[in-house]
Amino acid sequence: MPTEIEALCDTIEDCYEFTLSYAARGLTTDEGSDAGRQLREKLAAALVAIGGLEAGCRAAAQELEPAQAEKYDAFIELLSRDAQSSSAMVGLVLAQPAISSQLIDNLNASIHLRALLTDLFVITEIVGTRQARASS
Repeated sequence: MPTEIEALCDTIEDCYEFTLSYAARGLTTDEGSDAGRQLREKLAAALVAIGGLEAGCRAAAQELEPAQAEKYDAFIELLSRDAQSSSAMVGLVLAQPAISSQLIDNLNASIHLRALLTDLFVITEIVGTRQARASS
């Protein structure tokens, strides 16, 4: 059963994977298409998930190492900054009346989003490894 942080990460990663395929379509707008509707839904879900990352990571730290959760504080601060930057980017894209494949390609290339994804890969690897060790 995935932890809260894993579920949040999965939502964000699912959105990113969809945006990669959307960017490859060469669309000039999202208006009136099923892909455009899905894009907006996934971006909106990712935005909510990004907003929950700090609390989710703090909860995971407490669950993994209750007596030493402060070890995660510096990482959580970094994650929070990356999440804030990514949230601003995703929010700006969602605010546009038309979202082109090129705009999504630029979002995907953003250093802010890439930093957040790397943070997510690190924390999910830690959580997964710790869970595997605990169950063996």
